[in-house]
This record gives sequence, structure tokens and C-alpha cells, in this order.
Amino acid sequence: MGIQKILISQQAPAAGAGTPYDDLIQQYDLTVDYRPFFRAEPLSVREFRAQHLAILDYTAIVFSSKLAIDAFFHICEETKTVIPDTMKYFCSSESIAVYLQKYIVYRKRKIFYGENSLASVIPIASLPKHRGEKFLVTATGALGESVRQLFLNAKLDCTGVVLVKTVSNDLSGLSLEDYDMVIFYSPADIRSLSENFPDLKAGKPLFATFGPATAKALKEAGHAIEIEAPTPATPSMVDALKKYLAK
Repeated sequence: MGIQKILISQQAPAAGAGTPYDDLIQQYDLTVDYRPFFRAEPLSVREFRAQHLAILDYTAIVFSSKLAIDAFFHICEETKTVIPDTMKYFCSSESIAVYLQKYIVYRKRKIFYGENSLASVIPIASLPKHRGEKFLVTATGALGESVRQLFLNAKLDCTGVVLVKTVSNDLSGLSLEDYDMVIFYSPADIRSLSENFPDLKAGKPLFATFGPATAKALKEAGHAIEIEAPTPATPSMVDALKKYLAK
């Protein structure tokens, strides 16, 4: 099957902004559309309480997104939880750490950040001055479990908490048959695919996945994978698609 029209299950880039796919679009005369299959929403207080966690039992909070920060402080406000000045905050990036200024006074002695990943927070959290902290990790899903395991492997006291949930978007106006390939980046994309297209048959479109969790979810949903990334030879989806089209 020739690939001419591709759907990417993500938010469209800002107008005028370049994308990693631009060179392929020009080289192979592709049409690439964007459509997010799901959205992230903060948990309600009721949903949070169902996890039976007390925020004040912890002395350090780990954030991987600005939405998680918004959800955390909204829950604190709704539950009248006053965060002590001694609370430490660990963020996956500087931009997320700076976002904390929306809610607290930014002090370097209690705010720490990694290099754009939660894994990069581990060496900071493992420093002797942080060894006695009890960490509440706000990453969720497959990412949350893998990060929690990293903390445990580093012999850090940590608990995972869900602050944000994924909700499938309504794709009733979308015709998948118009596309030769759909590229998925998250297991939540696959859940949305199954909910919106329960009777989808094999054939057109073909499917590409990024990340082992996404691939696993698609296989469990009963669909074949035409392109799977990352691999040692194709570390990005663009690399994988380029190699595929070159055939």
C-alpha cells in the first residue's frame, strides 16, 4: 500500500511552526493531519480521595507537568490542605519548576528540577540532604510506575498518586478510512480508538506506534502494527517512517 495521507494522534503544531515531519512531507509529497485522540483533565476531589492518600504524610512532591501542578493545588484548596513551607518540590524540567510560582514563593532551597525527564530527578533526590524525604510522585500510568520503580531502586521512600486522568475525545466526525496510516503515541490513543471505532476492521488504515506501552496496547486491542518505534536503528518515529517510505 502506498502511503500518501497520514493522521497523527496529537495536537496540531502552532501555525508557522516547523515539525520533524516537514522534510518527509516535501520528499514524498505527503499529506499529514493532526487530531488528538484524548485530552488530559484534573481529577475531581472525590476521585483523588478514592486513592486514600494524605498529602501531608509526604515531605516532597514530584511533578512532571503543569497540569499536575494545577490539579495538586486545586485539590489542596478544595480539601483545605495547607502545604507547609518545608515541603520540597522536584520537577522534571526548569519550565515546570518555574510554573510553581503561580502557587508558591519560588525558593531554590526547596525547588529542584531535572533535565526534561523524571529519570533525571533521581540523582538529585538521592543526594544526602534529601535522603530522608517521603516522595509523592504525580506521574501516572506506565510512566508513573516506571518512575516509581526508579525511586525504589534508588532506595527512596516514594508513593505514586494520580492527579490527572485521560479522557477520550469524540471522534465521531473522523473517517479513518480516508488515511493510509495513523500514528499513535500513547496507550490512551488506543483506548480512544477502541471506544470511537469498535467495529474497525483490519486493512486501511495501517497503524504505527511509538513506545512499547503504545505498541502493547494496540496489539491487545487486536490490531496489527505496521511501524513500531523506537528501535536501535530508528530511535524516532520520523526515522522509522523515513525508513519505511524508502522501501
